[in-house]
Amino acid sequence: MLQQRRNLQYWMLSILVLSVSVVNSLVQAEEPKVTAPDSLQGDMVNPGYHEKPLWFKESFLDLREDVVEATENKKRVLLYFYQDGCPYCAKLLQDNLGQKKLADKTRKYFDVISINMWGDKEVTDLKGQLTTEKKFTEKMRVMYTPTLLFLTEKGKVALRVNGYYAPNKYETALDYVRGHNETKIPFRNYVQKHLKKPTSGKLHEEAFILKPPYNLKKLLTSKKPLLVLFEQKKCHHCDELHNDIFKRKETLQQINRFNVVRLDMWSKEKLRDTKGKEVTAKSFANSLNINNSPSFVFFDKAGKDIFRIDAYLKSFHTQSIMDYIASGAYKKQPDFQRYIGKRADKLEAQGIHVDLMH
Repeated sequence: MLQQRRNLQYWMLSILVLSVSVVNSLVQAEEPKVTAPDSLQGDMVNPGYHEKPLWFKESFLDLREDVVEATENKKRVLLYFYQDGCPYCAKLLQDNLGQKKLADKTRKYFDVISINMWGDKEVTDLKGQLTTEKKFTEKMRVMYTPTLLFLTEKGKVALRVNGYYAPNKYETALDYVRGHNETKIPFRNYVQKHLKKPTSGKLHEEAFILKPPYNLKKLLTSKKPLLVLFEQKKCHHCDELHNDIFKRKETLQQINRFNVVRLDMWSKEKLRDTKGKEVTAKSFANSLNINNSPSFVFFDKAGKDIFRIDAYLKSFHTQSIMDYIASGAYKKQPDFQRYIGKRADKLEAQGIHVDLMH
C-alpha cells in the first residue's frame, strides 16, 4: 500500500515539475539565493553547489514515512543538512563519501536524506507538522553545515554530528549508530575505545588558559564571557588545535576576549560548575553531554550554554564563532551562517583574504 502511494506521488510530481518548469525559468533571475560569499577565492574556499550522490534517497520529506520505510528495510534514517558554498559539505561528499568503502557502508545501513538549511521545500516533521526545510532546520537547532542527524526507528536522534568528521571518525559514527550503541554507551566512550590514531598524549598549555582551581559561577560575573574548552590527552584534533589554530594571531585576538577554562573531559579534577556546585571535570562533561574533543562551550552571564564547537573546524570558522559570541552578535543574528558570510565579506572589503579551509 505504501509503495502504491509512492508511485502515485512520483507520477503527480512529474506532472507538476513539467507544468512549472517554464514559470521557474522566467522568475529564476529574480529569486534570491543564499550562498557563501562570492568574494571568497582559492581552492575549495567556495565550492558552490556540489552534486550529491545519486544513491541519496529521493524523499518527499515526510520524515515519519521515511523512518517507517527505513525500518522496514532494516536501515536507519540519516538527515544531511547542507548549504551551497559550504566547503565542509564538499569535503564530506568528496573525502568521505568519495571513498567506496564509506559510501557503501553508508548506503547499506542508512537512507540519507538531504535538507537545504535555507530551503523552502515542504517538510512533514517527525511530529507530523507541516513546515519548511528552513524552519525545520531552525527547529532542530542546526547552526552550521554539514550537520548529520542519525535517527532511531522511533524518529528520535540517536547521534548528532555538528560539522565535519574526518573519514576515520565518520566511519566510527556510522558503526556506532548502525550497531544501536546509543542505548549501550555514550558516543565519546565509543570513540575512545574504537578510534585509533597517533597523538601527542598530553594536554597542551597556553597563556590564555586560566589556572585552576576553577569556580565557573564566579567567572560568570566577569566582564569577559566564559568559554570552557574540553579536551583529552590522546586527541589528534586537540594537537592540531594547539599546534596550528591557537598559534595564529587572529585566533589569539579573539580568544583573549574570553575567560578560558580548559578541562580534561575524563579527569576527576574538582571544580565549581556554573551553579556553584562542586563537581568533577568528568561529571561536568557528562552533564553537558560532551561527546567529542576538543569541544568549545560558550556560556552567557546566566550560565546558559549558548553555543558550541564540537566538531572539526578550521581557523576562520573558529575565530568567527568566538567573535560571534564575544561581540554579542548572537543576540541579534540567530543565524550563524548569515553572520559568518557577512563577516567574510567585511574582511575581504578591508583587503583581508579569507580562506575557509585554513
